Amino acid sequence: MNQVDYLRISLIDRCNFRCQYCMPEGAELDYILKQQLLTDKELLILIEEVFIPVGFTRFRLTGGEPLLRPRVVELVKAIASLPQTQDLSMTTNGFLLAPMAQNLYDAGLRRVNISLDSLDPDTFDQIIGNRGRPRWEQVWQGIHAAYRLGFDPLKLNVVVIPGVNDHEVLDLAALTIDKQWHVRFIEFMPIGNSQLFGDRSWISSEELRQRIRERWGLTESQVRGNGPADVFQIPGAKGTLGFISQMSECFCDRCNRMRLSADGWLRPCLLNETDQIDLKTALRAGISTIELREQVRNLLAIKPDINFKQRYSGTATGVYTRTMSQIGG
Repeated sequence: MNQVDYLRISLIDRCNFRCQYCMPEGAELDYILKQQLLTDKELLILIEEVFIPVGFTRFRLTGGEPLLRPRVVELVKAIASLPQTQDLSMTTNGFLLAPMAQNLYDAGLRRVNISLDSLDPDTFDQIIGNRGRPRWEQVWQGIHAAYRLGFDPLKLNVVVIPGVNDHEVLDLAALTIDKQWHVRFIEFMPIGNSQLFGDRSWISSEELRQRIRERWGLTESQVRGNGPADVFQIPGAKGTLGFISQMSECFCDRCNRMRLSADGWLRPCLLNETDQIDLKTALRAGISTIELREQVRNLLAIKPDINFKQRYSGTATGVYTRTMSQIGG
């Protein structure tokens, strides 16, 4: 079991996209009320007095869409400036990134993952549930803004949905040839939209690798990230290709992360909803951070069992109470 030192922090559950793999089409989500969100102060207390003392040194800010969080630049600066922070990154849909990229970089953010599920504007709008003004170009501008500023590594996340965008795998992989971009292909999961998953299912990472291998060849990369991706490279390419294979290849034994929801629930495993801790309620009830630290330590100790139990069902019923957008990915 890897050392668990990586915390994904959801800053907000709201999003300006409604991606098919994240939110069921037409569903009305009960967004977290503002007063139920962790405040900046509460979040920083938890990071400094609970998570860092038990060994967390790597933090990723997620959502929803984290750039919708008020004062997000100030929050980035506060986390980046902590001497124990070894790595700070963000996952964003990129729509608001272009005008904010410089301020985020100046605040200390150096790594971003941007969702780019299609290079075709119409397919892109279909995936993100957009029925208004086309949005692909603004996301593309955000990607280039981050690239120009020197965000490194610059990763592009692609959730592969059969019959929707899987025909673009080679075009997306080709983005890594001439630029030091890192494309991450993610197997479609049942969390977030079980109906679409049941209709479309998923494509294994090995099948995607084989398509790329037949076109260009493929070698294992010496580059490793902070997460579970298996990293490969097209021979001679500047960037890399990562494959996150949560459906086809169990990587629980090398999981190094936990997830903190926007309303303060600490979740030890994405696929298992048992044994979560409500840190926000405890903190607001006056429970000391020393005691909260001990609760987190205890959860870390049993994490290997939580990871492996009911791996694909997640719960005894196989029903997830939160969508991917509410968990933080």
